[in-house]
Amino acid sequence: MPTFPNPELYELYQRDLGDIWEAARVAGVKPGTIRVWETRGKIERVRLDDDRPLYHLPTIKAAAQVKPGRPKAA
Repeated sequence: MPTFPNPELYELYQRDLGDIWEAARVAGVKPGTIRVWETRGKIERVRLDDDRPLYHLPTIKAAAQVKPGRPKAA
């Protein structure tokens, strides 16, 4: 299960979906970073009938706000 799961399919809107280039733009990263996040289980693709790799852009934006690294000791 990804760290940032997508909403259920019935909750998705077409306007909130984008390809890897749009996802990278929303996150402020390169498309390769989106692929790394997917490989590491941080995010997941939206699976539709045509099997085009699409991403839920609000989920990508939320994932981008979490900075990498270890938390500071308390």
